[in-house]
Amino acid sequence: MTVVLYIVGIILFLIGISISIALHELGHLTPAKKFGVKVTHYMVGFGPTLFSFRRGETEYGIKAFPLGGFIAMPGMYPPEEATKARHEGAIAAQTGGSAGGVANGEIDGRADETAGRLGEPGAALDSTDDVTQGRLGEEMDEAAPLRRDRKKRKGRLFEDTMADAREFSNQEIEPGEEHRTFYALSVPKRLVVMFSGPLVNLVLGILIMAISLLGIGVITPTTTVQTVVECAVPASEAQQRPASEQNTCRDDDQLTPAWEAGIKPGDEITAIAGTETKDWDQLSSVIKDHAGERVDVDFIRDGKAQTVTVPIIATERPKVDESGKAMLNPDGTPQTETQGFFGVGPVQERQSLPLGEFPGAVWDQVSGVFHAILTLPVKLVDIGEVAVGTKDRDAEGLVGMVGVGRIAGEIVSTDKIDVIDKAQMGLGMLGSLNIFLFAFNMIPLLPLDGGHIAVGLYEGARRRINRWRGRGLVGPFDTAKLLPLTYVCIGLMLCMTALLVYVDLVKPITLDAIFNSGG
Repeated sequence: MTVVLYIVGIILFLIGISISIALHELGHLTPAKKFGVKVTHYMVGFGPTLFSFRRGETEYGIKAFPLGGFIAMPGMYPPEEATKARHEGAIAAQTGGSAGGVANGEIDGRADETAGRLGEPGAALDSTDDVTQGRLGEEMDEAAPLRRDRKKRKGRLFEDTMADAREFSNQEIEPGEEHRTFYALSVPKRLVVMFSGPLVNLVLGILIMAISLLGIGVITPTTTVQTVVECAVPASEAQQRPASEQNTCRDDDQLTPAWEAGIKPGDEITAIAGTETKDWDQLSSVIKDHAGERVDVDFIRDGKAQTVTVPIIATERPKVDESGKAMLNPDGTPQTETQGFFGVGPVQERQSLPLGEFPGAVWDQVSGVFHAILTLPVKLVDIGEVAVGTKDRDAEGLVGMVGVGRIAGEIVSTDKIDVIDKAQMGLGMLGSLNIFLFAFNMIPLLPLDGGHIAVGLYEGARRRINRWRGRGLVGPFDTAKLLPLTYVCIGLMLCMTALLVYVDLVKPITLDAIFNSGG
């Protein structure tokens, strides 16, 4: 039964990521069709096609491996003649004299699905990988006689590759359809088409976070007492005691104020030192600020309000960060600080996150993902050291799609957490993944969406500068010239994918390791 549940967890993960990718590509598809661009393919996944159907001029389908996706639009590499056009008349001629939009500058280009639409960054490339590699094989060799000046020349590898890409990109443009190509769109419209995909992932990630944090809620400490600590032992002294004595009191240990005052589990603390305590954070803050002072503690027991006066003792306690994780010294020992100590532990309840705190939670998630991407090279070095056996796997470190799938399987199959917690953990993974898809795709490098956006912004700036200098309307930027850089990026992503797959299989991160790390 555990094995079945494990497989179910992996399947649910694959379904979730496939839906996310499908919506990402739908984000590109919808404005493209709205702007009149000819879209020939909408595919979820990569590799062999499992199922497809045609509606109008677009083929919709599902491919074998569900970690990618793409839409195909003719003219994503503009013809070389169009890129060299220098004035309005010449450009109109190259586009079949179509549309005043061309005269208004509705021309440009970006890398097409031949650059490998990425549905899942760092995990897998889609079925157009053979095209992204320049289509230097037999398919292009057979087509070469149909092209002008297509003789293979020694030392002209990239020139031939760029010509192949342009030819393939424009092969489905029928006579009179030049105005329906991607490069014929204005810069703002091209930016909308490219940004809409990542935007869908961002919105989807935020919606999933809202369901998890506002709908299901978060485990929150309350002001109701669950445990009363008998004695206060300084943190430095507690570390020196044998493990068998960690949770026991010695005769010379100082009793806690709560124990001496007779506080019991179930008591609800309403105020300390005259300050109303509405939540546990406020209660803890008041206690810390009154170290060494005698204060009144108001609480409710069995529906009756009571008050006791107690001395808040000053003791050495472990220092924690904002997430509640213990902070360590360079030598690995816990950092400590002197603070007030009362001696109670809270009841934990699932509560909806206050609406006013939700934007902050979203910002923390998004900024955290961007920070992780900025430090990606360092994390990959760590993964490389793990792969060669010189370093242990960090439970809070980088993990690939194989690793995430394994964790999803463990979440569903474990009996250590209840169903609601499993659902929330699954939603958390899916929400984080969508925000990662947004952030990763915004990297300004081809073949990612951010690279296409960067090309569009450059083209818009170049066009304005040329108009300002009186040099007339220029053709679209020749994105085929960026193919060498595109191949380098694809190669690096493939290497990253292979490295993560290997480490996730050989030295996987387990659910227990995540729990033990406090993640």
